[in-house]
Order: sequence, then structure tokens, then C-alpha cells
Amino acid sequence: MDYSFGIYGLIFFVIILLRYFLIAGGTYAFFYSPWGQSLISSQFPINIPPWSSIRKDIKLSVISAMVFAVAAAFIFSSYGWKINRLYFDPYQHGLWYLGVSYILVLLLQDTYFYFTHRLFHHHLLFPLFHQGHHCSRYPTPLTSFAFDLPEAIVQSFFLIVVVSLIPLHFFTLLAILITMTIWSVINHLGIDRLPLTFPHHWLGKYFIGTAHHSLHHLKHNANYGLYFTFWDKILGTEDPTYQEKLGRNQATKEH
Repeated sequence: MDYSFGIYGLIFFVIILLRYFLIAGGTYAFFYSPWGQSLISSQFPINIPPWSSIRKDIKLSVISAMVFAVAAAFIFSSYGWKINRLYFDPYQHGLWYLGVSYILVLLLQDTYFYFTHRLFHHHLLFPLFHQGHHCSRYPTPLTSFAFDLPEAIVQSFFLIVVVSLIPLHFFTLLAILITMTIWSVINHLGIDRLPLTFPHHWLGKYFIGTAHHSLHHLKHNANYGLYFTFWDKILGTEDPTYQEKLGRNQATKEH
């Protein structure tokens, strides 16, 4: 279908906003309701931000939805203009390429996020780019897409550049967006509301999870990654207490 840029933008804004309220809002409703809390065995205290903080997160998320909708509209419009590398035939580059391109983009996005995220924590940039996201010392799933306007623009720019440089099947791009959404929501559960063995087994050494990102919101100067821990390890920005916690929880699991 050949829609105008404005129609694309409106459609994607509704889709992104619905996605936010269904996934982030649904996860919040489950894990932070009395019924949901009763199902989770956690050794950590339950910290629920005040409504004023949650309201700020929702407001910033709506602004971010507008930015990402404009980016999505540009991506689909530029496909019609034949200036990006999005494609729809799964056999165009081979079925094997679907998985390879998915993993490649996740690695690139994690790298892009790490360095921009760390840059935004510079004291001169933090108030403009990233302060809104840290309004909640104890984040919730509703914090997952609460970006200040400049940060939302920077993060959306990644997707525009990627589809301009790397051939991506439509469903691969969709899988990347779904992964980004779910992963971000899990990272912002705020405390360990998941079973003790997840992600605190060997996978926790390599993948960002709830506890890893919670330490970032508490301390601000460590744990900058999105999906993987390797940039934090290589550049020495992983909080040492996280590895200690992994060791303690692994010992608890084995006993």
C-alpha cells in the first residue's frame, strides 16, 4: 500500500503506543499488583514509585512513541522511494541470512546503545538527554521507553541508518523491534521479580537482565549495556557487586 508519510506516521504512532501499554503496562499490572507480587518469591524489598513518577514515565513514553513513529514512517516511505534496503522476499538473500542479520543488528544496536548511553551520562549532557529516564530510582516496566526527546531521536536514528546500510527482511526488522521491547521491559522490572535462577545463572554473565540494569538506575555510573554485558566487561564499567551477586545466587542454587 502506498500511504503518505503522515498516514504512516499516524498508523505507527497508534501501533507503538498500543504496544507500550499492552506489553509495558500489562507487565506492570501483573508484577506490581498484589496478586502478582504474591506469586513472586523475592529476597528484595518491593519498591513501587509514586504515581507522579509513573505519570512522568508515561508522558515521556508518549513523546518517544511520536519520535519512533516518525522514524518508522520514514523507513517505510523510503522503501517506496527505494533509498533503503528493506525487502520482503525471504529468499532474496537466503533463509540463513534472516538469522544472521537479526543477530548482527542486535550486536550493532547493543554497541550503539552502550556508547550513546554512556555519553548521555556525561554531566554536561545528562540533564538534556537522559535525566527524564532516571526520574525513577526504582524503575518499572513503564520506564522502559521513557526517553527525553533528544535521546529518543538519537535512538530512533539507529534504525533509520541500519535499514539504509544493511539488507533487512521486514520480519527480521519486526523481530528486532519485538526483542527490543520485551528486553527493555524485563530490564526495567526494577527489582528481582523473576525466579532466583533467572538471570542469575551462567547466562547472567553475558546477558543484561533485571538485576544488572537495576544497579544502573541505582548508581548511574555502571552497567550501560542493552542486551549483552561484554562492552561493560571490556571497558570496565560493570558494577563489581553484580558478579558477586551472581556467585552468591549460583551457590544458593547449587545447595
